[in-house]
Amino acid sequence: ADYSQDEKALLGACDCSQIVKPSGVHLKLVLRFQDFGKAMFKPMRQRREEETPEDFFYFVDFQRHNAEIAAFHLDRILDFRRVPPTVGRLINVTKDILEVTKNEVLQSVFFVSPASNVCFFAKCPYMCKTEYAVCGNPHLLEGSLSAFLPSLNLAPRLSIPNPWIRSYSFDGKEEWEVNPLYCNTVREIYPYSNSNRLLNIVDMAIFDFLIGNMDRHHYEMFTKFGDDGFLLHLDNARGFGRHSHDEISILAPLSQCCIIKRTTLLRLQLLAEPEYLLSDVMRESLLQDPLAPVLTEPHLLALDRRLQLILAAVGKCIDTFGEATVVANDTAQPQSPAEHRAKVGT
Repeated sequence: ADYSQDEKALLGACDCSQIVKPSGVHLKLVLRFQDFGKAMFKPMRQRREEETPEDFFYFVDFQRHNAEIAAFHLDRILDFRRVPPTVGRLINVTKDILEVTKNEVLQSVFFVSPASNVCFFAKCPYMCKTEYAVCGNPHLLEGSLSAFLPSLNLAPRLSIPNPWIRSYSFDGKEEWEVNPLYCNTVREIYPYSNSNRLLNIVDMAIFDFLIGNMDRHHYEMFTKFGDDGFLLHLDNARGFGRHSHDEISILAPLSQCCIIKRTTLLRLQLLAEPEYLLSDVMRESLLQDPLAPVLTEPHLLALDRRLQLILAAVGKCIDTFGEATVVANDTAQPQSPAEHRAKVGT
């Protein structure tokens, strides 16, 4: 067990700028298994039935282990498949972390609480105190384990600012928040001007709206696939915070650009059908996780409500611009080599 790369970056132990941006109070650990596989461990910080207080800004929200798990299942149901495999686990923080780590700093932040539970907290230059500790009961702690991506040597990737990044101040506004024609500006900027990148941004916005994630300040891509590669949907722990609120501003890329992939639209329409309701499919999928139930019923029902809002936004775009302009046809199958050879032979 060890600290994650961004915590090490905060401590000045490595140059991790190409991987993730440093965070403050969010405790993450890297667990290495006996077969040398690695996973990112995020401990339980908030109980399933608790909602994020409405006065919280998105950039000080909790990170939720069950949101990471549910996001993986939703991403797979939507057929995006851009979230690394994530599963819930009960971890013995004493045997699986404290007794195996060789990191003396990590060892130093373990303590026994007044309730005789084993706890630990993040070590970083600011905002990391015992008040933010996570505790076992007395040793067992729920958490999410996310499979590691290949190393940067094997699979280099870039971290790119989201064009619809939010203001990370208490009173500031970004241009997209005040200019409804903002997408026209984005369309003129490379690579959004001549690739499917904008369509992938819309996919990501739809995904984030469904989970209620307002914290998508960057996205990552593997460099191997060039401009038309897919976006990685990483760090989803700030999703599923408030089932009672639909943050419609997350859909800005869809509502301002008025474009969507046909495959995405068809999948959303299918998941709105009574026999394939998104909430039912998610409920069934999440039952496979060791920590089931992963989401409370209000969060599952919120998915159906938000799906209808997405379809309504697409319908409004089609009414304004026409289906041919709004719905991008990405269903055409590329010719297989066998078909190509047959045509050449004739």
